[in-house]
Amino acid sequence: MSEENKKAAEEQVENTAAVDKQTPEATPAKEEKAKAPAAKKPRAKKAAKATEVTEEVKAEEVEVTAEVEVSEIEVAVAPEDFDWEEFESGLKANSKKEREELTALYEETITSIDEHTVTEGKVINMTDREAIVDIGYKSEGVISLNEFRYNPDLKVGDMVEVLVDKQEDKDGQLVLSHRKARAIKAWDRVNAAHETEEVVNGYVKCRTKGGMIVDVFGIEAFLPGSQIDVKPIRDYDAYVDKTMEFKVVKINHEFKNVVVSHKALIEADLEEQKKEIIGKLEKGQVLEGVVKNVTSYGVFIDLGGVDGLIHITDLSWSRINHPSEVVELDQKMNVVILDFDEDKTRIQLGLKQLEPHPWDKLDASVNVGDKVKGKVVVLADYGAFVEVIPGVEGLIHVSEMSWSTHLRSAQDFMTVGDEVETVVLTLDREERKMSLGIKQNTPDPWTDITTKYPLESKHKGTVRNFTNFGVFVELEEGIDGLIHISDLSWTKKVKHPSEFTSIGAVLDVVVLEIDVDSRRLSLGHKQVTDNPFDTYATLLEEGSILEGKVVNIVDKGVEVLFENLGVEAFVPSRHMVKEDGSNVAKDEITDFKIIEFNKDSRRVVASATEIHKSINAEKEAGEKKQTAKVVKKIQTNVERSTLGDLDALSALKEKMEEDENK
Repeated sequence: MSEENKKAAEEQVENTAAVDKQTPEATPAKEEKAKAPAAKKPRAKKAAKATEVTEEVKAEEVEVTAEVEVSEIEVAVAPEDFDWEEFESGLKANSKKEREELTALYEETITSIDEHTVTEGKVINMTDREAIVDIGYKSEGVISLNEFRYNPDLKVGDMVEVLVDKQEDKDGQLVLSHRKARAIKAWDRVNAAHETEEVVNGYVKCRTKGGMIVDVFGIEAFLPGSQIDVKPIRDYDAYVDKTMEFKVVKINHEFKNVVVSHKALIEADLEEQKKEIIGKLEKGQVLEGVVKNVTSYGVFIDLGGVDGLIHITDLSWSRINHPSEVVELDQKMNVVILDFDEDKTRIQLGLKQLEPHPWDKLDASVNVGDKVKGKVVVLADYGAFVEVIPGVEGLIHVSEMSWSTHLRSAQDFMTVGDEVETVVLTLDREERKMSLGIKQNTPDPWTDITTKYPLESKHKGTVRNFTNFGVFVELEEGIDGLIHISDLSWTKKVKHPSEFTSIGAVLDVVVLEIDVDSRRLSLGHKQVTDNPFDTYATLLEEGSILEGKVVNIVDKGVEVLFENLGVEAFVPSRHMVKEDGSNVAKDEITDFKIIEFNKDSRRVVASATEIHKSINAEKEAGEKKQTAKVVKKIQTNVERSTLGDLDALSALKEKMEEDENK
């Protein structure tokens, strides 16, 4: 028991003794009353989950009361001299004072705290699932260890921030939350870390599209895949459930987004390391590196803190489709420094340069005109690349694949992988260029062209192509000729070759002209038959009337076909009018009169109007002749008549008018 409590108890005993001395006498009734208080035992009130300080105070209170009671019993006072009323009054006053003192002392040991307040507490105990935190309140709080997943090193004695959710729940338990406390102050911490570039710890929760989700101060931040490390990451799952150091690189206050980076922590050191390594580099220097990444355009090599790129064209002297054909990930190899940029810290590396150039291995006896065999490695519309020996290629242009002048692509002659025999056309060992040909393996068909295709000889050819001015016909592989549009038909007026023939059709042709130097051949199709206009000169003479069919309507008239002759004639617009006043229509069959014929230009002009004009003119001429005869007869009769013949003259006139009306 404390010295203060003992002193209070002694004072209470002395007061009791003084009261007993002042009491003149004690009656039996009073003696019984004096014994009654001694029989009552005060009970200590138990506070729920009280602290050790509270229990000690209560124990002292019980001890003091017990000592007082003992003192009361030990004091020898005559019953007739004890004033029980005064004793009870003094005892009540003393007990009230003690309670007030003890209450004040108890309250000093308890911290006053409001709900929804963030404070700091101490971890005083831990279980497999929970942590017990003391914030200096009358009871401790229990927090689930799930709220401390970001801090796997949590231990007893650590100070943590907590939020007072409730002072007491239905069980009288203090309710605390570490997660909510972190969330309240998280944004302040994140902003401060961003401004000061502070390194923070974060717990990698899970993987997401494009990166990872990291718990930083209770906030879910995004870690892009490109910001995890300076080298490409192959297994993202290996970082899940790990605590790492990060740097806050971006904050979006509007959408509450935070972006962190682990790569940024090591980039600064790497940049210094890069500059140091690049400062020691020299062109042509050979270094050992490790394949860090393989892309479609090249390979990235780790040179020990700095990366270099081997472009796909610098991997092998031979053509490759993808770098994976030459290297593998994590493969160690020697590379040569081709070029580097100290400012941009870029290094260009080469692998094929470590080996001699294949052109140096090309046989010195190979010259222009020699035949060499090779393998087709690349095809393009303009030609094919043939690998003569590994790393040495020559181009066969499409024009050197066939003697034909007809335009075709290289795919029409060969495919990738074909083994072909070629002829060396040009060879430049200094520039390392070679052109090849395969048509030279066969004789040039133009060598004896005049013998095979003399002038005015007749042949058959295949239509290969059209132009606005004619048709290209292939007589054989390598020999093409042109039929001009005017040499397609004697009688038809062809506006475009497609109206007369089609691609792939076989035509009879006659050789009209040969130009050996220019390798040009002029052909004709209509010359296969005689010129029909030599025969038509008598049938189509001016004034002839023939039956024709309107086959086409043009701007200034119509075209008419005389089917029995196979000749077309032109009818101008003014000659399209028929006897009834209407114009001739398409597909109409009627008679036409030839009004113009020119044998040399093969021009025939016809008219539908001239036919009924001629008939009307002949009729009018006959009527005029008949009328003249009648008039002459009347005049003769008049001369012979007298006044009595006037009636006969009148009757004759009426008859003439009637005939004219008919």
